[in-house]
Amino acid sequence: MGILALSPGILLSVTDEGYVAYDTQLERFHELNPTAALLIELCDGKRSTSEVIELCLPLIAGGNRKILESWFKEAISVDLLQEPKEGGSTQVAAELSATQLDDLAQRLRDAGKIRAAYLCLVRANEIESENPARLRRLGEIAHIAGKRDEARTAYEKYFQLEPSDAEVEHLLTSLRNETPPTRVPSKCIEQLYKRFSDFYEENMCEELGYEGPVHLAEALSTMLEGRNNLKALDLGCGTGLSGAVVAPISSRLIGVDLSAEMLLKAEKTHLYQELHHSEITDWLQNTTDHFDCIIACDTLIYFGDLSQVLGPAAERLTPEGFIGFSVEQNTDSQFQLTDNGRYKHSERHIRDVAANLNLAVAVLNERFIRMEYGREVIGYFVVLSPESSRAQASAT
Repeated sequence: MGILALSPGILLSVTDEGYVAYDTQLERFHELNPTAALLIELCDGKRSTSEVIELCLPLIAGGNRKILESWFKEAISVDLLQEPKEGGSTQVAAELSATQLDDLAQRLRDAGKIRAAYLCLVRANEIESENPARLRRLGEIAHIAGKRDEARTAYEKYFQLEPSDAEVEHLLTSLRNETPPTRVPSKCIEQLYKRFSDFYEENMCEELGYEGPVHLAEALSTMLEGRNNLKALDLGCGTGLSGAVVAPISSRLIGVDLSAEMLLKAEKTHLYQELHHSEITDWLQNTTDHFDCIIACDTLIYFGDLSQVLGPAAERLTPEGFIGFSVEQNTDSQFQLTDNGRYKHSERHIRDVAANLNLAVAVLNERFIRMEYGREVIGYFVVLSPESSRAQASAT
């Protein structure tokens, strides 16, 4: 073995344990411990294998040279390292272009190989650093891979090129550890669901296993039993997935949503007698109607303090009315803006808000909501009712 160098088709990423190497030609991963990572760094095409062995021999227990020689043979056999051919020339594989790496990253992501997809996008960005769409994808895949600083850096560079992107601007609020807004900006939600509306139900129900409406129905079951002809309100109605829970026992069902594109989908369900394009707290403050049932499934994740919505919603309840909603679970504090741009809420916060509004917590179920990046999202499905109606029911 003479001079060795990293094969050009290999992409490296630093980890806590050393390196992860991904072979773009063979689509194969190599896990490298700290010693192997050092050997890779020293194989820079300038040092002979013997020189590298001498430098690293003190790191090997007992100074066993054969261990290092064996490692080098294995690294060559799997195309991690290359050695010169006869005549001193090196066989160099053609490096993938930025576009090819981009395409490969998408295939790897679709196959669930997140780390490999991340490495490909990092290298693609090194080759071509001013591509906004790729920088946005790099930010997202870095976030999925748990590389928070790298996600922020990619999104920062992207936002410099695309300063009108409200979604990324909002994500950077959390990634920069800035003071969160009281609610997700309307412009961000409108942009998100304009992009999301065409494949919302397929993505949520088929790919992510969304169970929100099922668990909302479960939470509402005791309240809905034996009742019909309800006047119902669906806050953040989206395409109508949750409206279907209360529509069968409603004499009138009204849906409100900030996304015009999602409302067009809801209209086609024929579940609603009225649909309103509005921000939900604005609509609640401007309406004079009262409702027997108000639901908000997967909607309050866009608000920090829940009293912003539950306060005006409570004022729109009939004496026998109730509010059913879901939030994502937060076990650390009252509520928190996460790096995915949504808020998580604690049970303590829910109970505090309910008490301040003179609402009783009739139901609070902890349930699976959906998958996200291969992990389960757990939430609370809650039903609140006026304290006065609960006391009256107990008395009878």
